Parts: sequence; C-alpha cells; structure tokens
Amino acid sequence: MWARLLKGAMIAAAFSTLAACASLGGKGDAPIGAPVVTDPAPIVSGTMRPYQIRGRWYHPKEQPNYDEVGQASWYGSYHHGRSTSTGERFDMNGLTAAHKTLPLPSLVEVTNRANGRRVILRVNDRGPFVDNRIIDLSRGAAEELGLLQQGVGDVRVRYVGPAPRQGGGTVLRRAEAGAAPQPQPVRPQVQAQSQGPRPYYDSATPQAQPVAQPTYTATQPPMSSAYWVQAGAYSDRRGADQVARRLGDKAVVQNIDRNGRPLFRVVVGPWPDAGAAERARQAVIARGFDDALLIGG
Repeated sequence: MWARLLKGAMIAAAFSTLAACASLGGKGDAPIGAPVVTDPAPIVSGTMRPYQIRGRWYHPKEQPNYDEVGQASWYGSYHHGRSTSTGERFDMNGLTAAHKTLPLPSLVEVTNRANGRRVILRVNDRGPFVDNRIIDLSRGAAEELGLLQQGVGDVRVRYVGPAPRQGGGTVLRRAEAGAAPQPQPVRPQVQAQSQGPRPYYDSATPQAQPVAQPTYTATQPPMSSAYWVQAGAYSDRRGADQVARRLGDKAVVQNIDRNGRPLFRVVVGPWPDAGAAERARQAVIARGFDDALLIGG
C-alpha cells in the first residue's frame, strides 16, 4: 500500500516538474497560435543573400521550423531612428529584433526561460554578430522580457510566420505556471509616413535640407580603422551625387583613380565595428543597391 502511494507521488512530482519547465520556455510546450496576417510584407530579397562577417559566412533562408535556445542581447539608443536591414526605421521602444538568417521581415516568439515571459517580435534587422547569441532585441522587447537590467539572458526563439506590412509585435504573459498566455495590447510601432522615399538615415526629428557632402580625394582616404559601406562606383559625378543624396547624411562621394580612369565612389559611414557596418550594408541593399560592399576595417 505504502509502496503504491510513494510511486504515485513520485510520478505526480515528475509531471509537475515537466509542466514547470514548459512554462518557462522548455521545448515541451505547445506553440502558441500564430497571428493571422492577411497582408504580409514581402521579403526584402537583397537581405536573403549570403554574407560574411569577421571571416564567417551566414546564409539567410526560409526556416519554418526554426526553434532554438540560446543567448539574447539588446540594442537601443545608438541605433534609434536609423534604418534597419529592411529599410524600416529602428524604434528602440518598439517590439522588434535582429536575427542573422531568418527572412526579413518576419515574426518570432521569444521566451525568457528564467521567468516565462513571452513576446511576439517583428524581425527587421541582421545581427547579433557575437558568439553564442541568437537574437538581438530592441530595448522595448528586452524590457517586456525582463532582460533590460542584466543585458543578456537565456531565451527560446521560435519562428511564427510572415510579418504584416507594419508592426506585429505583441506581449504575451503567463499569469502562473501552466496557464495559457493571455494576449496584451500591442505596443504601437513608430512608423513614420512620408510622401517620398525616406533618406537612408532618417533621424527621429525632422532634418533640414542636407548640405553639400564633403568629397574624399585619392590623397584623403577614410581612416583605415573604420568600416564603410560602398553603395557603388560611378563614372559620372552628377550621378554619384544623386545617389549620395538618396542615401542620406552619412553618405559621401570619394574621388578614386582606377587604372588611370577617374571614378566617383559613394560610401556610407564610418562605422565603429563590422557588426554596425553589416547592418548598414543590409539597409543599403534594401534601398536598391544589391551590390553594396563592406570596406575598410
């Protein structure tokens, strides 16, 4: 009799442990219902090309069964107001994220495995380019997940599906272990509308008309320790100037000599590290410059 009662108690304790693990983002819990996206945003094709950072190649692709556990970090004010890899403006208080290989834009579910908090995030950028980190969160996403103070945390990331044309971020919280997650109001995304194409690096506040851009000559190269993104090289100075104006206030035109022939190279930067430069290159690609290159460093 006592043996049967003891065995039953042990089995109950085992199931209780499994349920607690599932509530904190273990791989045993069932996926949430995917949001209904009736008008999905098209994948930005230029961001699906293989690319290289610090000698390592990354191969973006469709990954409908993506489900990974790893470290998450977050980024905020340095990139606030700047263009993401999809060409959208980064809002550090929105519910967005960066991923190295998932389609852009798309939706993922991120769970903080330490406290069970969950969010649906719009993936619209590339990164993080740090070992053992699988996703970069916006400041707003990190705050909702309870990762703002510690900076890095253990999370589970699952692919949900295509993103809508705007927004898509949603907060999900569990009231207690084993309870179904209750949707919370969607945090509004800052999506500034414009009547024409947005400059490459549009700041959070209106800017005055850009002044004439400085010109680098062959005897005035940019600092070798910095990273730049080359949008293109042109034989016509007027065409190069038009491209630089289109890409915004961080774009400049350099005079270079190639086999005795003058060329006008449009570059964007400088950037302090390869990760920031790669984000910028992906954003330049999203603006229609498919052959953008990472130079310098």
